[in-house]
Amino acid sequence: MSESKPPTPTPPGDMYKGWLFKWTNYIKGYQRRWFVLSNGLLSYYRTQAEMGHTCRGTINLATANIAVEDSCNFVISNGGAQTYHLKASSEVERQRWITALELAKAKAVHMQAESDDSGDDCPAVPPSSGQGGGCRNLEIQSTLRTLGSKVEDLNTCNDLIVKHGSALQRSLSELEGIRVVGDMGEKMRQVTERATLFRITSNAMINACRDFLSLAQNHSKRWQKALQAERDQRIRLEETLEQLAKQHNHLERAFRGATVLPSSFSNPALANKGGASVKGDASDEDDDNEFFDAMEDPAGFITVPADPKYHSVACLSIRRSGSNVSGLSSEIGMDEQSVNFDEQSMVSNPESPPPLELEPVRQRRTRIPDKPNYYLNLWSIMKNCIGKELSKIPMPVNFNEPLSMLQRLSEDLEYYELLDKAAKCQSSLEQMCYVAAFTVSSYSTTVHRTGKPFNPLLGETFELDRLKDCGYRSLCEQVSHHPPAAAHHASSEKGWTLRQEITLASKFRGKYLSIMPLGSIQCLFDKSDNHYSWKKVTTTVHNIIVGKLWIDQSGEIDVVNHKTGDRCHLKFAPYSYFSRDVPRKVTGVVTDKEGKAHYVLSGTWDEKMEFSRIMQSSKGENGTEGKQRTVYQTLKAKEIWRKNPLPEGAENMYFFSSLALTLNDPEEGVAPTDCRRRPDQRLMEDGRWDEANAEKQRLEEKQRTVRREREREAVKAASSPEEGTHPDSYQALWFEKLDDPVSGETLHVYKGGYWEAKEQGSWDMCPEIF
Repeated sequence: MSESKPPTPTPPGDMYKGWLFKWTNYIKGYQRRWFVLSNGLLSYYRTQAEMGHTCRGTINLATANIAVEDSCNFVISNGGAQTYHLKASSEVERQRWITALELAKAKAVHMQAESDDSGDDCPAVPPSSGQGGGCRNLEIQSTLRTLGSKVEDLNTCNDLIVKHGSALQRSLSELEGIRVVGDMGEKMRQVTERATLFRITSNAMINACRDFLSLAQNHSKRWQKALQAERDQRIRLEETLEQLAKQHNHLERAFRGATVLPSSFSNPALANKGGASVKGDASDEDDDNEFFDAMEDPAGFITVPADPKYHSVACLSIRRSGSNVSGLSSEIGMDEQSVNFDEQSMVSNPESPPPLELEPVRQRRTRIPDKPNYYLNLWSIMKNCIGKELSKIPMPVNFNEPLSMLQRLSEDLEYYELLDKAAKCQSSLEQMCYVAAFTVSSYSTTVHRTGKPFNPLLGETFELDRLKDCGYRSLCEQVSHHPPAAAHHASSEKGWTLRQEITLASKFRGKYLSIMPLGSIQCLFDKSDNHYSWKKVTTTVHNIIVGKLWIDQSGEIDVVNHKTGDRCHLKFAPYSYFSRDVPRKVTGVVTDKEGKAHYVLSGTWDEKMEFSRIMQSSKGENGTEGKQRTVYQTLKAKEIWRKNPLPEGAENMYFFSSLALTLNDPEEGVAPTDCRRRPDQRLMEDGRWDEANAEKQRLEEKQRTVRREREREAVKAASSPEEGTHPDSYQALWFEKLDDPVSGETLHVYKGGYWEAKEQGSWDMCPEIF
C-alpha cells in the first residue's frame, strides 16, 4: 500500500484518477485497481492499459451513497445493486478521493435535474451558421463553455463549503458541551476529519477561483485584440469593396469600347485591366490544381512480384511515371508565365495549349465544426427500447453522427488502392489476398465511431465522384425502408467493379447492441473476369447504458472466387477478458479449389494486415478442442495494408477519417435526393441539434405519409383486374433487382443513367423526399 502513489489533485469537475484497493472476495481480499472519476461516473480497470478497451465496472454517483468507515476505508453504493468497498493508501489520499467524489456527485445530481426538466442541455451561445468566422465562433463558444463550467464548479464548491462549515460548527458546539473525558477522543477525531474536509474544499474553491480569474484575464485581452482586428478588417474590406466597384465600372466601359473598336487590346492598359486579369486568376487556380494532379499520377501503385525478372519492368514503369511528372511540371511552368499577364507572349504563341485542358482537382475540406457537448439522459430513452429493432426506434440526433448510412457504405472505398493493386495481379491467389485485405480494411473506420448514422429515406441517394483524382466513382440508393436496404455500385478506370446490397438487422439487448449486416458484396475484375463475393461480420457496441462505449467486430467471412474456386476464410476473433491474444485480431488462409493453402493473412482490423506465402504445411499437435492443428511454414510476412492516420482533432469531429470529412461537403450538380441536401443532417453538422431534431421528425413523418399514400394506391391498383401491383412494392430509380448467374444471389444492380442525367442536369425523374 505504501507503493501506491496518491493521485495529483485536480480542479473540481475534471477527471480524477489513481490507484485504490478494492475488496473482491474472502480469498483474494483487497486487490489494487486503477480508478477513473469522470463526468459523474466512477470506473475501474485492472491496469491503466485497459482504459482504451475494457472497463471492469462503473457506478453512477448521481444515485450513489458515499460512506466513510475508518481512516483509510470508504464505501460507495447505489442502493444494493453495486457496492464498492475501497481502501486508500493513507488518510490524506482518502480525504482527497472523498472530496472529489462529493464534488462529482453534486455536479451529476445538478446535471440530472436539468436533464429531467428540459430533456436536452442547450449551449449558452448558439453555433454560427456562417462560414467565414466559423473557427473563431467555435473558439469563443468553447471558451464560454469553459468559463461556464468553472462558474458551475465555483457554485458546487460554495455549496460544499457551506455544508462542511456547518458540520464543523456543529462539531465545535458539541465539543464545548462535552464533560465526559471518554467522549473527548471521538469528538476530536470528528472535528479533525471535518476540518480536513473543510480545508480541502476551501483549497479547491481557491484553485477554482484562481483558474477562473486567470481564464477571464487571458481571454479578456485576446477578445479585445480580436475586436480591434475585426474593426481593422472591416475597414480594409470596405476599402477593397470600393476599389472593386471602381474596377468593375472600368471593365464595363472597356467592354463597351471593345464592341465598337475591335483593336482595343492594342491598348496595354486595357489589356492588363481587362481579360488578362481574369485569365490570370483562372490560370493561377489551375496551376495549383495541376500541381496536385501531377503528384497524384505517380501513385499508380505498381505491383512488384517477388520474382526478380519483374524488377526491370518495375523500374522502367517508375522511370516512365517520373518522365510524365517532369512533363507536367514543364507544362505547369509554362502556365505560370501566363499569370504574369504577359499578353504578347500569349498572342505570339497561339499553338500553346490553354491552361483549361488539364482539369483541376478539387481541393476538399479537412475540417468540420466540432461536436457540441450536449448532455442527454440515455437511460430515459433506451429503457423502453429493449428487444426492439434499431431501425424502428425514433432516436434523436444526439446519438447520431452527421453522415447517412449511404455515406458510411461509401466509406468502404477508403482503401480503394487495394483493388487497384488487385486488378494488376497476374495470379488469382495473390489477387485474393488483396481482395481479402480490402474486406478487412472496411472495418478500420469503425473502431472509434460509436455514433449512429442517419437512416436514409426511401429513394435517398449518394454519389461519390472521385474519377479525376482517384479513378473511381460510386452511387448508393436506399431501395427499401422496412427492412432498410441500400444498394451500392462503384466502378474504376483501373478495371474493377464493386457492388453490394446491405440490409441491417439490429437488436438492443440492454448492455450491448448487435448489428447484423445481411446481403452480399461482389467485386468483379475486367481483365481476368474473376468474380468475388463475401458477406460482412457482426458489429457489437458494448456499454450502451453505463461506461465507455466500445465496438467489436466478430465472426467469419468466406471470400470466394466463383471463376477459379479459390477461397479465403477470414476469422474475426471476438474480444475476451481472459484472452492473452492481440485485441481485434484477424486471421485468414487462402486456398485453391482443391483446398491446398497458399497464403496466410494475419493482423488486426483496426491497424494493419500482413500476408505470407506458404512453402510447406504439416499437421501439428491437437488443439484445445481436440482438433489437429495445421502448421504452415511461410516466407517472411509482407505488409499488405495499413490504416491511414486520423486527421488532427478527429476526436472533436466524431473520429472521422480524411475521406469521411469530405463526404458531406456540399457539391454542385448532385441529384436532389443526395444525402448532402438532407436538411436535418446539415443542421446537425453545423451544431444546431435542436433544429436538426425537429427537422428529422418532419422528414420521418413526411416519409410515413408518402408510404401510406403509396400503399393505398397500390391496393386500389391491385383490386382492378388489369393491375397486379403488390402494396409494398417500390421501384428503385437507378437500380434493378436481378439474379446473378455466377454467384446465384439476387441483388439490386445498377442499371445506368445517373451520370448521364447529371451531365445533362436533368433530374425530373427524381422524387421530392426532402
